[in-house]
Amino acid sequence: MVPNDAKHEPTSTVAVEFLDVGFSAGDRALLSGLNFAIQSGEALVLLGRSGSGKTTTMKLINRLLTPTNGHVNVQGKATTEWDVIQLRRQIGYVIQETGLFPHFTIERNVGLVPHLQNWQPKRIKARVHELLDLVGLEPAQFADRYPNQLSGGQRQRVGVARALAADPPILLMDEPFGALDPITRLELQQEFRRLQQELGKTVVFVTHDIQEAFVLASRIGLMQDGRLVVLGTAEEFLRSTEPEAQTFLKTLRTLDAVRGEE
Repeated sequence: MVPNDAKHEPTSTVAVEFLDVGFSAGDRALLSGLNFAIQSGEALVLLGRSGSGKTTTMKLINRLLTPTNGHVNVQGKATTEWDVIQLRRQIGYVIQETGLFPHFTIERNVGLVPHLQNWQPKRIKARVHELLDLVGLEPAQFADRYPNQLSGGQRQRVGVARALAADPPILLMDEPFGALDPITRLELQQEFRRLQQELGKTVVFVTHDIQEAFVLASRIGLMQDGRLVVLGTAEEFLRSTEPEAQTFLKTLRTLDAVRGEE
């Protein structure tokens, strides 16, 4: 199901493009033969088991890693041709543990990147309050708190707000909800889906949870042993005969069976 002509898609709507990309650590190939494009405004979920290469693939986009072979283009330019600071200012990044500074207030955490970009204080404050409202945290209640005064779900919301603070066109999310309890996780999945549809950001989301992929993705990219073995919509994924896709789909069927017995 991986389209062979992905590299020939119209570049005017392509946010990120992988062209014959490989990545090795020492003599071990972690990624090979990646050829696909991510369209502006879509939510691509990279799904796969631990060690399949999904996080490594994501890190090539913001140049935390550099391809050993081929090129990754962001907004039409190879990552190696970007000034790395300017590149990362185009890309928000959310990780599982949020990475909030414990000695910064929530307002200061969210406003960090705009501050580094020399925004005026009034503009930063207005942007922070706007984003806290957007992610469901009342500014008057949360702006002056510290991360250790928030629940895990609230900290993840702050992490999303911080990633959006400078209005980057691309957002990378590396299993951001994986450590949360199931109810909070579902709430944040639904909230994030609403946000992505409202803001129209290009999102690359890493997970090993097929249910999460089905909730969030406009397309799902299934990775196995450093290769992209399926790329398509949820409906196309459901029809895939790829053995690894069938393995993931069995987890959905098992869950449905358990629910049917309740």
